[in-house]
Amino acid sequence: MRRSKYEKPAPRQGVGLKTSAMIASLAGPDQRTKAAPFGHALVEMAKSRPEIVGLSADLAKYTDLHIFAQAHPDRFYQMGMAEQLLMSAAAGLAREGFMPFATTYAVFAARRAYDFICLAIAEENLNVKICCALPGLTTGYGPSHQATEDIAIFRGLPNMTIIDPCDAHEIEQVVPAMVEHQGPVYLRLLRGNVPLVLDEYGYKFELGKAKTIRDGRDVLIISSGLMTMRALETAQALADDRIDVAVLHVPTIKPLDEATILAEVRKGGRLVVVAENHTVVGGLGEAVAGTLMRGGVLPDRGFRQVGLPDEFLDAGALPTLHDRYGISTEAMCRSIREWL
Repeated sequence: MRRSKYEKPAPRQGVGLKTSAMIASLAGPDQRTKAAPFGHALVEMAKSRPEIVGLSADLAKYTDLHIFAQAHPDRFYQMGMAEQLLMSAAAGLAREGFMPFATTYAVFAARRAYDFICLAIAEENLNVKICCALPGLTTGYGPSHQATEDIAIFRGLPNMTIIDPCDAHEIEQVVPAMVEHQGPVYLRLLRGNVPLVLDEYGYKFELGKAKTIRDGRDVLIISSGLMTMRALETAQALADDRIDVAVLHVPTIKPLDEATILAEVRKGGRLVVVAENHTVVGGLGEAVAGTLMRGGVLPDRGFRQVGLPDEFLDAGALPTLHDRYGISTEAMCRSIREWL
């Protein structure tokens, strides 16, 4: 029997972590946040774009689409717990000239609805925006909810653009860019109270472009999604050890900004570390490694990956799991010190 999307599976034996911390915010205790940036940004875009419609597979509240549903109830469609139907309906609406924003959890889109996305949306290059919460290790509910391999699944799909934003500031800019882009998009959605980070750096999102957030002479961290926030925290922490860290943020996984990546690595003299909230198989790390190999560029001080292991992960409290699997700030600092 299929588990309800609201049911909380028990942690695996031996983990011993409190359920209350399983859905904790990714923000630190004193970090600035913004509530439901995706939902509010979509409402703003819908004011001038009547073709925008929203679809949910019984998860509007948990993908921030409820904000859109409240503002535009006549343009919101509740499809129930049926992700294949969700994607098929979105394809049909796109064929009729609408711009569907279809939302669910990343595991349900990547695993359960993949064939429908492939044949009904991607093959036809339809203008459907697939926006999925809980990407990678952003929930402690175990393998049934942890989409640790979603990028690997969608990277091989022709016509599919993949975006992995860092924070609320970027999400607010990503939504208008998705509206302007013609074709299917897969968005790894951070929802709820989302940290604010990149506004302090004067950052501006551009679809298909990587951006250097800070420079540094010893280490170059190439990162996407929430790992850019962790990379910036790592850079600040390692500065106390006189380790100078650069951070290159890569929000668009596909198409990949290979030119900027090659240019940054060619500067030389630095350890290159790719950091991603995704399995080390088939994600940003391997995409960057392939880019460097094809470009004939070898990092002077080596190439390393910070990412999730090729295994099904435990359930438990997110802070503990992030440290256990090497994607916390403290774990990144430990790894980089060892590699240097």
